[in-house]
Amino acid sequence: MRVAVFGAGGVGGYFGGRLALAGNEVVFIARGAHLQALREQGLRVKSIQGDFTVSPVEATDDPAQAGRPDLLLVAVKAWQIPDVAAAMRPLMGPETVVLPLQNGLEAASQLADALGEAAVLGGTCAIYSYIEAPGCIEHIGIEPAVTIGERDRMARPRTERIRQCLEAAGIAAQVAPDINVPLWEKFLVLRWGIIGAVTRAPAGVLRRLPEMRDMIDQAGREVIAVARAHNVPLSDDMLQRNMELLESLPPQATTSLQRDVMAGRPSEVDAQAGALVRLGQQVQVPTPLHTFLYHAILPLELRARGEIQFAD
Repeated sequence: MRVAVFGAGGVGGYFGGRLALAGNEVVFIARGAHLQALREQGLRVKSIQGDFTVSPVEATDDPAQAGRPDLLLVAVKAWQIPDVAAAMRPLMGPETVVLPLQNGLEAASQLADALGEAAVLGGTCAIYSYIEAPGCIEHIGIEPAVTIGERDRMARPRTERIRQCLEAAGIAAQVAPDINVPLWEKFLVLRWGIIGAVTRAPAGVLRRLPEMRDMIDQAGREVIAVARAHNVPLSDDMLQRNMELLESLPPQATTSLQRDVMAGRPSEVDAQAGALVRLGQQVQVPTPLHTFLYHAILPLELRARGEIQFAD
């Protein structure tokens, strides 16, 4: 399968690397020092499931030079989607399937608006990985997995072909009858990262302090209430299952949102906390904790985007 990976960071670099290692034709759309390292040294992945290297690597910063793939994996940050969606148009052939792997709930709709409803699947992934150095991805937690599904809930052969391609590359993959359910479940998982962004505390601290566990539980109940109001049937036992996942992470673990906020970079806070506040307002479900968390991070987010200035 010909695969284009738009965004070669911790998510795109890992999954694209696995697909390339399995013999698929993979082109990475990247930039800067990371792009240069991919071209000159190939892709290195340091993983708890075994290190591997892909060399040579096909990589470019110009989507028009990447051809028209069978599968377009979109792995940029959620907040980047509105700005980069138009840049993906040269990649679109008549049979190209677009698979977004962003955190949050709005990426697929934003891509469908730019690239056409019929081309875009819903998707989500599980992995804890990041760029350790230019050309090098480090995977330190969570078994890598991808869940895909048609946004209109209609079964089509293309989803099974993509699932088989991912499985053949050693990636746990499944097709969801209703992709909205795993998307909201992932949204529920991410609630501790928003709390971590405000408190600056890693997973080990958040799960140890009773006050933080109570806050994580409250945030989860807000997510479940909003999901149910949008006719997505999340169950209460998801709260315990997600806490068990948090317990399994390394004590120093943080989410990408938390790392971005702490480093003063633009983050996915609007796609996560902001999105839940908006979705709650649509169905008149109050989200007081997410509203507080969103507003608490907002000044730092606006500063990171250059919209306001103030000193620490």
